[in-house]
Amino acid sequence: MSALAWPVWRIVAVFVLTASAPSIQNACRDTGPDAEPDRDDRVVTASDGTRVRVEVVATGLEVPWSLAFVPGGRLLVTERPGRVRVLANGRLVPEPALALDDVYANAEAGTMGIAVDPRFEENGLVYLLYTRDRPGRDPVNRVVRYREVGNVLAEATVLLDGIPASFLHDGGRIRFGPDGLLYVTMGDVLEADDAQDLAAMTGKILRIDRHGRTPPGNPYSSPVYSWGHRNPQGIDWHPLSGALWATEHGNVGNDEVNRIEAGANYGWPVIEGARTMPGMEAPVRAYSPSIAPSGASFYTGTAIPGFRNDFFFAALRGEHLRRLRFDPADPTRIVGDERLLQSRYGRLRDVVTGPDGALYVLTNNRDGRGSPSADDDRILRLVPAG
Repeated sequence: MSALAWPVWRIVAVFVLTASAPSIQNACRDTGPDAEPDRDDRVVTASDGTRVRVEVVATGLEVPWSLAFVPGGRLLVTERPGRVRVLANGRLVPEPALALDDVYANAEAGTMGIAVDPRFEENGLVYLLYTRDRPGRDPVNRVVRYREVGNVLAEATVLLDGIPASFLHDGGRIRFGPDGLLYVTMGDVLEADDAQDLAAMTGKILRIDRHGRTPPGNPYSSPVYSWGHRNPQGIDWHPLSGALWATEHGNVGNDEVNRIEAGANYGWPVIEGARTMPGMEAPVRAYSPSIAPSGASFYTGTAIPGFRNDFFFAALRGEHLRRLRFDPADPTRIVGDERLLQSRYGRLRDVVTGPDGALYVLTNNRDGRGSPSADDDRILRLVPAG
């Protein structure tokens, strides 16, 4: 079925179902203490006493989606309508690094993930995931590689193309792993059964090399790395164990945090939440009601010692920055779960560690679902409060 021909009654059902799911080891609800309030509303004190101050480093962005640093400290920012912006020396460069003219920017589709090649200082390569408009035909998602010179992205090379797209559930995160390979999260684009079809590229986490080829170690001799995903939007690797962790939007709650294994099936649409089935993986953490988890990063800096190796992810509907803490003796076990920045800056889309040791967080209030303020959308910077 065409993604654009999805029956109206089924789209409505996605948003109006209110059935609640059972708990997974007390994790299927919004658990954990909030950060303590502070007299200075720019300062946040976490549950373990770690204090950070929030600075606004950029304003006026149009539906920003993803953040990626290049060596030297410049920050690349995607805007869903089709632009890549550059933050340099604390200021947004007026001219975009890239302005696409073939973007299908509708609801959750558009210009999404961006990644910088680990060998950027040698090759200057940057990778982009966006939804391409094809008048008269269904849009498609594609991964394109560019070369960056002087704050301009050029020399486009298409690595993956023709991946089905929709106005919802496009996934959209791309990131290089410690193995030097590029990982791509793809949602089910409202065709849930395709998440269980290994021949389909949707409802998957994909892995390719910098030329778009399938690497030898992939489990199915295709770009598919893991499957059974509904709408994964955040991925990163634990700094100590090297394990891949991902966030995923659930169906009527049941938002997930998963530990990703090559070749594993994460169940959608057969199971979710507390349900289990042989051969399918249950989430490590789940949240009901929905918080809509998006971009995710482990904190790898040293400027905020209390955050070292913690897993952070941005929450859209939840309007907070989630912090998961791991047992230092067992990096597979979560021992802390709390909300930071609750309802202070609205919907949050992405979070990354900067080369200065700060945490950079992207708001997403101009996406049609938030309540933007005059200076939205913004890039926030979390630094030690002293």
